[in-house]
Amino acid sequence: MSILLHKDSKVIVQGITGRDGSFHATKMKAYGTQVVGGTSPGKAGQEVAGIPVFNTVRDAVEATGADTSIIFVPAPFAKDAMLEAIDGGVKLVICITEGVPTLDAVAAQRYAKIKGVKVIGPNCPGLISPEESMAGIMPTNIFKKGHTGVISRSGTLTYEVVYQLTQAGLGQSTAVGVGGDPVVGLYFEDLLRMFQDDPETDSIALIGEIGGDAEERAAQFIKQHVTKPVAVFISGRQAPPGKQMGHAGAIISGGSGTAAGKVAAFEAVGVPVADETSEIPTLLKKQLGR
Repeated sequence: MSILLHKDSKVIVQGITGRDGSFHATKMKAYGTQVVGGTSPGKAGQEVAGIPVFNTVRDAVEATGADTSIIFVPAPFAKDAMLEAIDGGVKLVICITEGVPTLDAVAAQRYAKIKGVKVIGPNCPGLISPEESMAGIMPTNIFKKGHTGVISRSGTLTYEVVYQLTQAGLGQSTAVGVGGDPVVGLYFEDLLRMFQDDPETDSIALIGEIGGDAEERAAQFIKQHVTKPVAVFISGRQAPPGKQMGHAGAIISGGSGTAAGKVAAFEAVGVPVADETSEIPTLLKKQLGR
């Protein structure tokens, strides 16, 4: 069983007539995702790859019954797009856009909580439930249906770890890229809980990186609430303090957020941490008794 995104999920694409929106809408549809519509103000009645275009999210939801929206709009408009989606009637919002101002993300996340809407991102690759549905920018050919849940702050490392898992015969139930910004929606603890509760997920791969304390909090959550095998990789071990490394949220500040601190937090609660991404399948298989 997958989490969040299923074969019956109905997806709309905000910004579908733009370059990125149209390209990825076509790719998602080709994979088998039910892309039932898209939005672009003033362009209602048009089509993109056979996908109908609507002026607003509410119009699209009312016409198609969509429950998920994925956002491909420029950063200055991402906040309004998220707020529109939250108000428009969908239950899951995925914001791919990079460079969204932090305060814009805070406002959108706060409103989503009030409305009971789940948000992934911004600055994320989306998510995929292999052989069911993909909402994002992920290379679908490396994914295989299976029982390992994947949670990652890094899009590229998601693909690297998933490739290693697939090659080792460990398919994935759902893989979620949470995003690399300082403020994002669903995070490690939320997704760990979902995978723990999913009867068809038997193990979890977690990919973290420097910056913030999300990994340390995840370690404590695993100790208290997760009984399934977990293996972790932390990137940025050589990052110098005070230097942003790649993602906006990947920065060591005031001595906190170091890779060493995160590794120690997981090891302290008995969760194995890989030195290389290629070790993740081995660490999971050992715990699964395979």
